[in-house]
Amino acid sequence: MASVLSLPEPLQRFLSKFPLHTYSPIQVISRCPSQKPTLWIAPPRTTAVDQAFNFDILSTDVECLKWQAYIALRGLTNIAVRWDISPEGGIDGRLPCLHTPVLGDVSSELLAPRSIPGWVNGQVGGGNDPLNGYSDEILKDESHAWVSLLEGVVHAALTLSEPPRPALSQLFLTAIAGGRALATTLSPPPAPLTGLSSVLPPYGTNITLSSIQGQYAEAITSLSERLGTDHWFLGSENPTALDALAFAYLHCLLYSMDSTRIEVTRRVNLVAWERRVRTQVEAAFTVA
Repeated sequence: MASVLSLPEPLQRFLSKFPLHTYSPIQVISRCPSQKPTLWIAPPRTTAVDQAFNFDILSTDVECLKWQAYIALRGLTNIAVRWDISPEGGIDGRLPCLHTPVLGDVSSELLAPRSIPGWVNGQVGGGNDPLNGYSDEILKDESHAWVSLLEGVVHAALTLSEPPRPALSQLFLTAIAGGRALATTLSPPPAPLTGLSSVLPPYGTNITLSSIQGQYAEAITSLSERLGTDHWFLGSENPTALDALAFAYLHCLLYSMDSTRIEVTRRVNLVAWERRVRTQVEAAFTVA
């Protein structure tokens, strides 16, 4: 049987020139083992590290900043951040990710955003409130509407206020916002890139900042009126996930181009609220 399955001698002589070597596995040893929870984020606006001041410790990515705010507003402090890891290095090829340290018999883990609330609940307690921090069921339902507004037209305005892509890439690439098509965040849906008179079939979407400027201005006005003089959105006694999301968008909008930033700067209560929350969020993090 062995002789039937053996290779022809000429082929054996040829393969003998390319021997197969098997090496023992390399043990990966971290040069800097994590001593405290570390959040992987997209880079801040200035990456120069200043150990005395953490003014540039907030991510420029609204999704990463949302989770920074969520962790800080839940009362956690002394959380490290690092921004030297590309999104491809995160879970599902996206940031942020939370790297937890080894604590006793608990091994280190790398958590996706969906697992961060559970980890936070384990650190500070809670997580059993059916109202998620809101005063009643009506306000909890209302929070869903505000989340849709922020992740809809406000997100679209923020995305469109970023530096434009080259014209050729705009033609062949659909605008993507946070891993989803930008067109799906808008109502009514935008017109296609190619019109009825085009020889090409309808393709892509034709979304401009000017086309949603009116909706965006109304959204910021509504947000300002709903906050009023309250300490937290919807009159909550303590910060909620809505406050973390609102802070992330307001902070990013205040550093965007003039046409989107000016709508926020006109609302004094939003600017003052963002500044107060920013101080709390910055104090919760250190550079890894």
